[in-house]
Amino acid sequence: MSYLEELNEVQREAVTKTDGPVMVLAGAGAGKTRVLTYRIIHLIDSGVDPFNILSLTFTNKAAREMKKRIGSLVGESLAKSLWMGTFHSVFAKILRFEADKIGYPSNFTIYDMDDSKSLLKTIIKELKLDDKVYKTSLVQRRISAAKNGLINAIEYQKDTTIYNDDLQAKKPLIGKIYDIYEKRCFRAGAMDFDDLLFKTNILLRQHSDVLLKYQDKFRYILVDEFQDTNFSQSNILKMLAARHENICVVGDDAQSIYAFRGANIQNILQFRSIYPDVSVFKLEQNYRSTQTIVEAANQVIKQNKDQLQKKVWTSNVEGDKIKLIKCLSETEEGNFIASEILDLKSNAGASEDDFAILYRTNAQSRAIEESLRRKNISYRIYGGLSFYQRKEIKDLLAYFKMCVNPQDEEAFKRILNYPTRGIGQTTRDKITIAASEEGVSPWDIISNLQDARLPINGSTINKLRDFHTLIRSFQVMADTKDAYELGNHISSTTGMLKEFYTDKSPEGISRYENIQELLSGMKEFTEILVDENELEINNPRSIGKFLEDVALLTDVDNKDSKDDDQPKVSMMTIHSAKGLEYPYVFIGGLEEDLFPSQMSISSRADLEEERRLFYVALTRAEKRAFLSFASTRFRYGNMNYCEPSRFLSEIDASLVESPSIQKTVQKRELSSKNYTLQKHVVKRKLVKSTSAGITLTESEMAKLSIGTKVKHERFGSGEIVGLEGDFPNKRATVDFKGIGKKQLLLKFAKLQLIE
Repeated sequence: MSYLEELNEVQREAVTKTDGPVMVLAGAGAGKTRVLTYRIIHLIDSGVDPFNILSLTFTNKAAREMKKRIGSLVGESLAKSLWMGTFHSVFAKILRFEADKIGYPSNFTIYDMDDSKSLLKTIIKELKLDDKVYKTSLVQRRISAAKNGLINAIEYQKDTTIYNDDLQAKKPLIGKIYDIYEKRCFRAGAMDFDDLLFKTNILLRQHSDVLLKYQDKFRYILVDEFQDTNFSQSNILKMLAARHENICVVGDDAQSIYAFRGANIQNILQFRSIYPDVSVFKLEQNYRSTQTIVEAANQVIKQNKDQLQKKVWTSNVEGDKIKLIKCLSETEEGNFIASEILDLKSNAGASEDDFAILYRTNAQSRAIEESLRRKNISYRIYGGLSFYQRKEIKDLLAYFKMCVNPQDEEAFKRILNYPTRGIGQTTRDKITIAASEEGVSPWDIISNLQDARLPINGSTINKLRDFHTLIRSFQVMADTKDAYELGNHISSTTGMLKEFYTDKSPEGISRYENIQELLSGMKEFTEILVDENELEINNPRSIGKFLEDVALLTDVDNKDSKDDDQPKVSMMTIHSAKGLEYPYVFIGGLEEDLFPSQMSISSRADLEEERRLFYVALTRAEKRAFLSFASTRFRYGNMNYCEPSRFLSEIDASLVESPSIQKTVQKRELSSKNYTLQKHVVKRKLVKSTSAGITLTESEMAKLSIGTKVKHERFGSGEIVGLEGDFPNKRATVDFKGIGKKQLLLKFAKLQLIE
């Protein structure tokens, strides 16, 4: 049993305690995967048939890696007999064997997300319901939550609380849709993803012989990431383990971050009450991170009340202090991150693969991506697309392209019926064919519908004319409006903003935030200096110039995508970073209302989950952690002054490289209630003014002269050394301290006059 010698004392005890309920509380970097793996090996070495072992993981990758390791030590033939995989893969296998018990064929189809949405869309259409009210994503989310709560369609419709919730949301027929959806799936011999757990619960609850069969089979049950299980999963585990009670759960309540997916932290917090004679082992030694990082993480997480107490420690080196940076804006934050990466590559011999950049929301990636591109740093996006490759962004950019070049066929096809305006695929195909035959663009065809003689009805012709009029109105505005003004107008007029704003699903919220982030970037674009090379351009802040800048940025990205073997910086949301580790980790956007999220501060439970999320982010770092926040950030088209995140004040200044900043952060610490109240009062005041300066009026511009002292949000203090032009296109050359001369278009510059 040489493998036991690789374990520390507590790990070894957790591995060898094979009988009875066991809970392994594994802190970040404490080697829980090794414990799980070696526990299975020890069971086999102790004479347990691998056929009688069930091991449940949360990813197929984790299952494959564990099985490979086990096979290398006990032999592949024995490893193959293990029942190991995700909850969904294992119970899908069981359902194949037992499908006839619940009236399904053994070869039932598994619907993915798109299949499910397609069926729901059909049902909503058949019921003649408004698909703008009964959005498929929302209905799907409600049905999914019901199934994970073990509520079938009949129970759903009978539950007065659920019905009243739907009624209040003006969606009283979700229960009916659920009922039809359930029957249609059954008729088609299909299960959706949630059904794999929902139907397993039904199978085990209604068929005692089947339950007894699998209780006898799975004499030893091991569960990884137990803190992330939902009600449906925990219920299955209770039933299967009820006979032998040889259940071992491994997890860390401090890393429970998936409540929005239905995960219930109470499953791990209350495990002792379900199994009073449970043996608890705390894996508190961290093998991953430096002492500084471990201690900082401990200081943060101890603020939570709902937790199982443990004290993570490490024998690793003390390591560098955490670097805390206060930035003026999200652009400066992106530049800071990019510069630090280049510095560490140069001075510490680090590779791009050694870096991870973590953020709370996908929308934050834009400013960081642009900084990395400008410094020619290769990167990859995990858990989402590159900002400018996201569908909603590409859709809006297509509208912009039509303003500049209506002959762009791909942009035309992309937005002809988006948002939906009743112009179907058949009509689009007819336009494309006619354009090809005439040797013109689709835009030319709809610009001359009277001559085109398209085989389409009068109603569709009117819709095409309305679309043509809409685009022409945007083109006219493009001649006089700057990029932000036009972008804001298009996103509102087309209905894109409203569509995503009313969709309260996580996907809808994310898309809305991404559109707002694009508009924020456009507003920033219109307010930056006018380069000397742009002075001859009538409107240097136009939509055409913005598209050019974006095209140059994305071109680099396209080149990078061709070389997948090239080392790349990893960029992802913190949720996507769970289970990963990197030598150097950057955590950006540590500001109130962003991290913690504005939606979390009204509930202690939600706020504690946000703190766990920060704990997860911090503990991804092996050697160094970099924390940053911005004093100002464009959000929803406004320049907001930001308060540093309360989480920063929970780290002792002795662990931080920037004590002056940390001291400032800690001075701002208030009680939770008063802090939240004061913060919102301040924010309302600041949003109203939107910027460190204001747009100057004609009379104010007239008062400017050579020698006037001014202040700019980004460039700091300076002196006007040159003036030219007349209102509203008056320009000033400003000599900024430490930066040099910049030429600014005054109507966009938002300068603050210094008395």
